Amino acid sequence: MKHLVWAAAAACTLIAACASQQPSSQKLDEMTLQVMKDSFSDKGIATVARLDQDLGQSACSSAEPPSDAVAQKVMAEARASIKPPAGGQYFGDWKAGEKLAQNGRGMTWNDKSADPATNGGNCYNCHQISKAEISYGTIGPTLYQYGKTRGVTDLASPNSQAIVEYTWAKLYNSKTYNACSNMPRFGEKHLLNEAQMRDLMSLLLDPKSPVNAQ
Repeated sequence: MKHLVWAAAAACTLIAACASQQPSSQKLDEMTLQVMKDSFSDKGIATVARLDQDLGQSACSSAEPPSDAVAQKVMAEARASIKPPAGGQYFGDWKAGEKLAQNGRGMTWNDKSADPATNGGNCYNCHQISKAEISYGTIGPTLYQYGKTRGVTDLASPNSQAIVEYTWAKLYNSKTYNACSNMPRFGEKHLLNEAQMRDLMSLLLDPKSPVNAQ
């Protein structure tokens, strides 16, 4: 009987010792990142630096959602990143915006440059936008009749300014309103240029665009 007690005590001691030697969660994250970096190499415009996470990415990669304090900090940083368009010109050509929404090209390793002018918006990958398009994703909410349901009947109307600025901010840095948003940060990450974003703004808000006119 004494041998069994001693054996059990020894086993408990060994388990406790092993547990105390386990690396912390932070250390495990660091080790995992290093393994990933060792497994990849720069190729064209796709560099290993893409593995480095900012606060919003790291906070939302955890098994648990970020605390309210961290989420507020992420959203505050996102708000601070937003730059309004030059001259207060928020709108462009909705027809060009529709082409951008259909285009999923850009930011791959074999692109010659990271120039946003060569990128698409890939909007239909996550959203319904126009009624005519039958192939669209449902990760994000429908954007069909986006401007119409929000009362935008005249792009120049002061009454539309609040939704105009909200939409620009959402396109520029989606984490402004949702710390863990999966939507690309088109402006903050230079995925689209200002002219392209104006075209998408028109697609979403122009009463004459297929989003709102149908």
